[in-house]
Amino acid sequence: MDDLRRPTGFLFSLLGLILLVYGLVNPEMRAPLDPAVNVNLWCGLTILVFGGCLLWLSFRTKS
Repeated sequence: MDDLRRPTGFLFSLLGLILLVYGLVNPEMRAPLDPAVNVNLWCGLTILVFGGCLLWLSFRTKS
């Protein structure tokens, strides 16, 4: 496995999925500075999209 995007993409996707699920299951856990924003949900979604982009780029290249 020469491409580092694949394992990195899996790692980011897994961490993003964990944060996303935690943000959905526990919506009352909010950041103390801005209680109106669910930081776990938005950060999890962002990290999941980033990991998905890395996985898409790694599978798109021809080996």
